[in-house]
Amino acid sequence: MAKGVAITGMGIISSIGNSVEENYISLIENKIGISRIKNISTIHADVIKVGEIDKTNEELVAELNLNDDNNFSRTAMIGTIAAKQAVENAGITSINEFRTGLISATSVGGMDMTEKHYYDYFKHPELVKYIACHDGGDVAEKIADQLSLKGMVTTISTACSSAANSIMLGARLIKTGKLDRVIVGGADGLAKFTINGFKTLMILSDDFNKPFDNERKGLNLGEAAAYLVLESDEIVEKQNKKVLARVSGYGNANDAFHQTASSENGDGAYLAMKKAFEVSGLKPSQIDYINVHGTATPNNDLSEGRALLRIYQDEKVPDFSSTKPFTGHTLAAAAAIEAVYSVLAIQNNVVYPNLNFENQMEEFELQPQTALKNKNIEHVLSNSFGFGGNCSTLIFSK
Repeated sequence: MAKGVAITGMGIISSIGNSVEENYISLIENKIGISRIKNISTIHADVIKVGEIDKTNEELVAELNLNDDNNFSRTAMIGTIAAKQAVENAGITSINEFRTGLISATSVGGMDMTEKHYYDYFKHPELVKYIACHDGGDVAEKIADQLSLKGMVTTISTACSSAANSIMLGARLIKTGKLDRVIVGGADGLAKFTINGFKTLMILSDDFNKPFDNERKGLNLGEAAAYLVLESDEIVEKQNKKVLARVSGYGNANDAFHQTASSENGDGAYLAMKKAFEVSGLKPSQIDYINVHGTATPNNDLSEGRALLRIYQDEKVPDFSSTKPFTGHTLAAAAAIEAVYSVLAIQNNVVYPNLNFENQMEEFELQPQTALKNKNIEHVLSNSFGFGGNCSTLIFSK
């Protein structure tokens, strides 16, 4: 197998914790972060459940010590917090010492602020500053500025696979010698636009989401941010750095099937996984745990399940689970927080439970792991699939 690219730091903030340690404790102690909406004024507040970070915007501003006249969106603030954690965790004291880049993923961007003040811009000129933070690229620029990063900065927005593609691009830039170190990941705050949009698509659940359950109703939206520091072997050896895990495989594909739905046979998912195995040099049988995309929507779980069966054919599908019952579906941040969870699974030799599962799907005999399981974990496969057919797969290795 290929050696892969070193992961030397991680940072995360989600509805189940404000740090890597807090997130891990929640995962192994079944502490979920799904609740009624508190921080957004919406008519759906008592109808749906979400994975909301337990911090107001005012608290985030204070934590980051921002000026009162700042125009940070919620996405930018949680992204900055997670990115700073990752850099600190990697022991980086001089951000520009090596050729360093930032690849940040988002789909919401700053729309939580622009939609909040939409009707007031003409009456209150002081609010116009928020229009500039609407663009997704503003999140990456603000994070880079807060890190004092002078190198390459770019944004990826491929719906719910965004952060997976951020990690994949970062790994490729290091493997091809373009950069020595890349901070990769994604952030998305909750916004009315996404709540209303997913409500219109009729794929939101009014209860806790139940991935791969025959009675699944749909997803719970969530908000989160997570970033990983990827570094070349040269830096690792030169600075004698601790390697948390490695990005050993990656692949993306698009089945061009539908604007929002996955293909019935999971063509995009199958091709993404197939490519990830080719890059890693691993065989499907070498995977110890699969962190499935598992959104709990009728379409995704059926499509992903069929893709897994196509990959494994006559072999047994490894232990798998979705962690979205803990956090909700965090859109562009999903692959980033699940990358952190994948690395933690490798470090601690655990398979997380797929909460809320009760009834096997009638279409196939696949059952997720429903209780915390201890076993040796060498390789984790993590799937992330987005609207527009954007399918991506990552493989993390010890």
